[in-house]
Amino acid sequence: GFSDRHPVEHLNGNLHYQMFCGIMTDPSFPITNYKIVSAVRNETASRLDIESLQEILATHWKPYLENLHVCMTDATCYESHMRFPTDMKLLWESLEWLYRHICLHCRALGIRRPRNKYDDVAKACLSYCKKRKRKASRTRMLKRRMIRLLEKLLIQMDEIHRDYGAALRYTQDYRKRLSIIRKVLVQEKEIFEGRKVSDRIVSIDRHYIRPIVRGKETKSVEFGAKVNNIQTDGISFIEHISFKAFNEGIRLKNCIRMQQKLMKVRVTCAAGDSIYANNANRKFCTEYGISTSFVRKGRAPKDEPLRKVLRSELSKERATRLEGSFGTQEQHYSLSRIKARNRKTEILWIFFGIHTANAVLMIEKIRNKTAKAA
Repeated sequence: GFSDRHPVEHLNGNLHYQMFCGIMTDPSFPITNYKIVSAVRNETASRLDIESLQEILATHWKPYLENLHVCMTDATCYESHMRFPTDMKLLWESLEWLYRHICLHCRALGIRRPRNKYDDVAKACLSYCKKRKRKASRTRMLKRRMIRLLEKLLIQMDEIHRDYGAALRYTQDYRKRLSIIRKVLVQEKEIFEGRKVSDRIVSIDRHYIRPIVRGKETKSVEFGAKVNNIQTDGISFIEHISFKAFNEGIRLKNCIRMQQKLMKVRVTCAAGDSIYANNANRKFCTEYGISTSFVRKGRAPKDEPLRKVLRSELSKERATRLEGSFGTQEQHYSLSRIKARNRKTEILWIFFGIHTANAVLMIEKIRNKTAKAA
């Protein structure tokens, strides 16, 4: 839960931190570069290889795990730390950024600022935000004004680039933000006209995030990375991670193959919720003799009472251990609202949150195994 500044402050004053990191700092010359934490995080994120790292962890942990033949799988969404997006917020953020940079360009070039209705729209937006109840007609009228102004500001920005492009410096972030704003304008115009938009942008800062419809009572839509996990004896591994919505029901075969690759043991039992119980998965499990937690279809065989007991145990284990692990990771390992600022560091944050939770569980498992062997 620390900010980037706090770990460096602790490192300067805490001998245990220094011993852990393998360094000794001179008290008279403490580390003052607080950005080193962010630099390390970005460097680590750029080199992260989830598949090979998980194989190394599984090889190390496998001797202390039990029931390696049981594969449990489920998907969850690790939400990003961002405000709830609306069309009005997206449009206003785009207008504000464009107008600010037009003013900066004009000041740097010593030219007259082009005329537009930015001040009028800004006052209308402030008045709109202060109202407790907002009529649909007023919302639509203001949205039309904002779309037209955004279109005009982009035209004015293009004119400045065309006439004075050689005298201006463009950073990579500047070019990326401008292209995102152009895409936002196209999408907002389509939404305003009543058409559906695919691959919808919900944040200008985090343009890679997409709305993920989960259908929960408290949160119908979530914004963040959707992760399909597998679990063996309480230890979770990432099977698939994406910032776009995907159907986890078609990934059961991949989950089983991944567990067999990690644990080097043939899977004979699989547990998943009802979304995994499609005909293709049922046929695959029947073909390879894998017992599942899915509700049976068709006529019951002679050994149905035994199969029913197994299904019940698998469902209970999945519902308590696997779904319980999601709550533990979110509550105790900083995965409830991920505060990373780009795609790679957000994936790194999730990876470390999941496997730190695993490492804490492994302490007890290794201790028990060692005690039994002694």
